[in-house]
Amino acid sequence: MELPFLNWLYTAVAWVITHIHAGYSFFIPSDSGLNWALTIITLTVLMRLLIFPLFMKQMRSSRKMQELAPKVQELRKRYKNDKQRMNQEVMRLYQEAGANPLGGCLPVVAQFPIFISMFTVLRAIAEDRAVFGMTRELVESAREAHVFGAPLPATFFTSAADIEKLGADPIVTKIVLAVFVAISSCTTFLTVRQSVRRSMAQMPDNPMAQQQKILMYVSPLFAIFSLNFQLGLILYWVTTNLWTLGQQHWFYARHPMPVVDEKGNITTPEPSHGVFGKLLGKPKVAPPEPAPEPKIIRQQPTRQPRSKRTGSKKS
Repeated sequence: MELPFLNWLYTAVAWVITHIHAGYSFFIPSDSGLNWALTIITLTVLMRLLIFPLFMKQMRSSRKMQELAPKVQELRKRYKNDKQRMNQEVMRLYQEAGANPLGGCLPVVAQFPIFISMFTVLRAIAEDRAVFGMTRELVESAREAHVFGAPLPATFFTSAADIEKLGADPIVTKIVLAVFVAISSCTTFLTVRQSVRRSMAQMPDNPMAQQQKILMYVSPLFAIFSLNFQLGLILYWVTTNLWTLGQQHWFYARHPMPVVDEKGNITTPEPSHGVFGKLLGKPKVAPPEPAPEPKIIRQQPTRQPRSKRTGSKKS
């Protein structure tokens, strides 16, 4: 269902898609599946770069919460019999330190309108409607594009007759769509698992730990609903999942979680380079310049007058 107050955003997304596709059309056929796959991937990367500052803000807030974890544990023990007072004290601690427990929602909220816009624009293409500033040639180009043999506007539940009208094999189309949905489900699980494990290590006595574990295993099931989405939208979702997974891994490797010893002392391990460091190698660090060798100053005996050397006296 199209939301009229978001028409400007639908038009903006369609404009970006049009220009990215036109750029790739200089060296790739306009109706090629590769052209349209690169167009959707490029749009996804641009969108994620746009909200990257929100991701960094989220991670900084999460890091502050890690540093406050020992104090939060003390408050939980002190007010374990008074849940209301405990929550008030914990929220006061977060506010004084500038940490936002809801900061993790920022990237999700920011990309949701883009997802809705992508869904609306791709659905318009699937329905053969040249709207939101798209030309008839662009719509026909997208409808003729096949990615691994599957039409870009097809869904898993598209009828075999409609798939054949798009010039594709229904069985191959459903297999390709099922594989992409499976990849989407796996990347969703790995992303949530990475975040939940970090959160549980940060706050072992978190009362929401059990709910987080349940979310970790339930979240991949939501990918099943993407069987109703067009292949182009599933490709967008897989790309953004891979980006999120790699982005989290990069940040967690560069900002390891502080370790609290038995005495309450907080130490921060040296950052690692994770998978990217193993693939690309650790950055080379210039060797320190050798310290200059100290100059040896030899004490030369002072030259005595001849009279002192011979023992004679001056007359």
